[in-house]
Amino acid sequence: MSTGTPITKNIIHVGKKYVPIEDGSKVYFHFQTWKLGKDRILIDDSRKMGKKEPMVLVIGHKFKLECWETIIKMMAIGEVASFHVKKELVYSYPFVSKTLRELDQEQRIKHSCTMTLHTEGIGYADLDGLINQPCDLEFVIELLKVENSSEYEKELWQMSTEEKFNMIPELKKKGNMLYGQKLFDEAEKAYTEALSILEQMMLRERKCDNEWITLNKIKIPILLNYAQCKLIKEEYYSVIEHCNTILQHDKDNEKALYRRAKAHTGAWNPDAAEEDFRRLKKLNPAMTAICDKELEYLKKLRHEKTEQDRDALKNLFGTEIAAS
Repeated sequence: MSTGTPITKNIIHVGKKYVPIEDGSKVYFHFQTWKLGKDRILIDDSRKMGKKEPMVLVIGHKFKLECWETIIKMMAIGEVASFHVKKELVYSYPFVSKTLRELDQEQRIKHSCTMTLHTEGIGYADLDGLINQPCDLEFVIELLKVENSSEYEKELWQMSTEEKFNMIPELKKKGNMLYGQKLFDEAEKAYTEALSILEQMMLRERKCDNEWITLNKIKIPILLNYAQCKLIKEEYYSVIEHCNTILQHDKDNEKALYRRAKAHTGAWNPDAAEEDFRRLKKLNPAMTAICDKELEYLKKLRHEKTEQDRDALKNLFGTEIAAS
């Protein structure tokens, strides 16, 4: 066993079968991390740290601890092996360990500039020790499962721009189907995912460019559907905000005007609601009957509100007179 070898492997338990692990493969494994030196000291055990779940790694996506990808590619499914890794390859381990330890905790708000790192460390004495005095580490790995890229649903960060773009109509269709089934929370979630992809893509373009304009045209009907979900859930100010966004780019969008007017009614902005309904009548005379009905309802609400306010004032002054 050469001391100059950066990674040295010893098999503890032979695996069931070897499968090629290519870029894009998702691997699941448990690990222990041991500090090597005068004494062999256990630092981490995935079965006891964080969420106590197996580590999941997507090969080829530049994980902070690159040696783990190298290690995993040496293994068969079901194999347990020990890997002695030179300190030059594990300088980043303390930071990886900190992240994994805190996965089941509320996010810590802590300034992490270089000066803070030198004066306060990263919050764990054993990891601070590794930063100040780097040493070789031993990883005991049990490889549980390997899925190639076609066997699991990719997360957004793994997808190419083309793959993300192709997801948008599918998510819109899914949202529409869920909306039709009156599963409004689920529909909203699908629309949100589609909007998130579009907004990420739009950030890369300038507003005056054709690419941005094309993406925005795709975005508007999805945002309208999203606003409708919010309207049903009576989240009126959210509806107003999103309809404002639509009307900035499509000032005569009838659906946005109608949904904003309904939201203004719900939020009790009667003047704004009335303005939107009257504008909608002018834009599309076919909507006159619907808008007139809504305006009549507004008139009724105004009258009820006036009566309520008058009664409240009577009660207030009556109480004051009685008290005097």
